[in-house]
Amino acid sequence: MSLSDTIAAIATAISPQQGSVGIVRLSGDRAVAIAKTIFKTSKRQKWQSHRLLYGYVRDPKTDCLIDECLLLLMKAPRSFTREDVVELHCHGGIMAVQQVLNLCLEQGARLAEAGEFSLRAFLHGRIDLTQAESIHDLVGAKSPQAAQAAIASLRGKLAQSLKYLRGKCLHILTEIEARIDFEEDLPPLDLGWLQSELEAVAAESQKILATADRGELLRMGLKVAIVGRPNVGKSSLLNAWSRSDRAIVTDLPGTTRDVVDSQLVVGGIPIQVLDTAGIRETEDIVEQIGVARSRQAALSADLVLMVIDGLVGWTERDLEIFELVRDRPVILVVNKMDLVNYELRITNYELRIMNYGLGQLPIVPMAAALNQGLEDLEAKILQVIHQEAIAAADLDVAINQRQKACLLRVVQALANVQIAIADQLPLDFWTIDLRAAIAAIGEITGEEVTESVLDQIFSRFCIGK
Repeated sequence: MSLSDTIAAIATAISPQQGSVGIVRLSGDRAVAIAKTIFKTSKRQKWQSHRLLYGYVRDPKTDCLIDECLLLLMKAPRSFTREDVVELHCHGGIMAVQQVLNLCLEQGARLAEAGEFSLRAFLHGRIDLTQAESIHDLVGAKSPQAAQAAIASLRGKLAQSLKYLRGKCLHILTEIEARIDFEEDLPPLDLGWLQSELEAVAAESQKILATADRGELLRMGLKVAIVGRPNVGKSSLLNAWSRSDRAIVTDLPGTTRDVVDSQLVVGGIPIQVLDTAGIRETEDIVEQIGVARSRQAALSADLVLMVIDGLVGWTERDLEIFELVRDRPVILVVNKMDLVNYELRITNYELRIMNYGLGQLPIVPMAAALNQGLEDLEAKILQVIHQEAIAAADLDVAINQRQKACLLRVVQALANVQIAIADQLPLDFWTIDLRAAIAAIGEITGEEVTESVLDQIFSRFCIGK
């Protein structure tokens, strides 16, 4: 990759016969020259920065009309990449946008690599590494709360906290090194102040670290599997919960032959709900495959909703299914409660569950076919995941796993400095770990980062971003 190249890519999602607008983006020294070669407009329109031009894209070799477009010019440094940037806003679809991109490449542009526009913005100082990663998070956000956390980071909220911590560490390091170089000319180092500053940096680092797991929950969400015997109402639960007819519902057992999924948001947390085939022994080859996939989905889920028939009650077969998933967090959903009176409910499943030693299992009565009990189910889900989901929904900044690993190194390095002080080691030993803490914070923001780390981060981006 070379920053001297002019790059081009399609910057919008393109699908056949879908989308009204498709954007081709150019960035680099030759972006304007390439655009002037293929884009023709009236002489009355001036090529001014941050102005829209109306015209036509034509093949310079044949003068063949390719598309009617709008052109947006953003001259350096007032652009996302701090290079000259041109965007051609074409008609949506595949052919027009692809042909415009091909013309740009024929005129000397290079097809951009994944995330290269954002990488150039980082390398030119337009954004730091936390902001670059937040762009990726914003594009992939699965809930409004996840998008808000990404926007907060994009606006520099996380970077501000980290730069403050790095600044404090640099100040401490300066004070220590001054005593090493000019010991006779300066008063002794105030150990009380030094340890107080180290503790303050460590505490703030821990505070940011605390957002990691909840942030991951906000970003990635939960995988929830609905399991149970055939015909207990699993598909009815999925349909009621997703407010759709994703799963076929009949009175015949074994209707669902494969895993059906739906994307939901509960308390600001994205949830992938998997409706599985009823788990039972069967001679049907197709159903056997479905049951095997159900077992796999249940074992890989973050949370299992085990559905039983409230009218039939807890059975030996239910216990066999529960044994399969008991290592996962489980909520027992007792369905068809509209058909069961209270006394029968008490005797039919609650007492049986207690007899099996499962009295602490969270229980939610429901009538999925009537959309009853959904709010109680969602509240119980948030409760079972130990309030992490509720806390995550309130986060304004959430670090990712790469940033978490760096901050763990910061906390450990600061602890090592405290140990060196307690052991009365020479000042040079104090600076070693303090420099390690500064480097780890710089790796998060991009002030100290290797090319391999950059490749790993930006390779996850889509082309054109």
